[in-house]
Amino acid sequence: MSKIAFIYPGQGAQKCGMGADFYENSTSAKAVYDMASEVLKDNMDIDMKDLCFHENDKLDLTEYTQAALVTTCLAMTKVVEEAGIHPDVTAGLSLGEYSAIAAAGGMKDEDAIRLVRKRGLLMQNTVPAGEGAMAAVMGMTGETIEKVIEGMAGVSIANYNCPGQIVITGETKAVEEASEKLKEAGAKRTVMLNVSGPFHSPMLEKAGEELAEVLKDVELSPLKVPYVTNVTAEQVSDIGMTRDLLAKQVSSSVKWQQSMENLIADGVDTFVEIGPGKTLAGFMRKISRDVKVYNIGTWDDVEKVVENLK
Repeated sequence: MSKIAFIYPGQGAQKCGMGADFYENSTSAKAVYDMASEVLKDNMDIDMKDLCFHENDKLDLTEYTQAALVTTCLAMTKVVEEAGIHPDVTAGLSLGEYSAIAAAGGMKDEDAIRLVRKRGLLMQNTVPAGEGAMAAVMGMTGETIEKVIEGMAGVSIANYNCPGQIVITGETKAVEEASEKLKEAGAKRTVMLNVSGPFHSPMLEKAGEELAEVLKDVELSPLKVPYVTNVTAEQVSDIGMTRDLLAKQVSSSVKWQQSMENLIADGVDTFVEIGPGKTLAGFMRKISRDVKVYNIGTWDDVEKVVENLK
């Protein structure tokens, strides 16, 4: 029997129209979007359906993106589980970890959505615009990048996405200088990313500390299945660890490649990416071709995946 992991994308996967077909075809998915609009009505000046389904200039701002993407992923998860597909473990890249925890039973959907709205605001506002940056580094291992940037102030690794794709983060000038050094050291190329801050860098430690205060008031529940934390790349079965890990995650490296490698070593052979886009499936092709990977980003995808897994 297959051992299944539900995996959830992070910021960058969002796109206009995401989840509209789920909203139209499923009462359960519709209820998630309506609930999100209701719980955020006091601190969000746009309806969740308008934010996700219609062209607007807010969907790329992290303070809006985070709530929109988690809402969409959780709405899609409801449909997948109603179709009879359930995970043995969950994982999410950065922001996606909140969807993973909720899907694992550790957090109510409404609390996950409230939390990521607050997380987005904290991440957006902690570092002044222009002072932080991120860059993707292609064609170089994480170990080599670590050696090249060792001793450089103001820059660190944000994401270990997959072999050949690592993201660095930190002070704008330091990231630019590190990018040049990495190209000189053999990186195929480096690309400055269009992001609003130096995510997953020590520059966001204050945001993590403030998020820790918010997390104190969030009700957590015993996990139905484990989830994988970005901070250590290990499975979490004790929900008591979650508050501390989520606070640390804001300024820690996202160990996605290591997380997937650990799941595969633990016998997971089937990965279902739930959410818009196919970013995680692309990473997995570079991590391992010995596992099955499915995507659920549209209503039509659900039937196809169910046919393959049942």
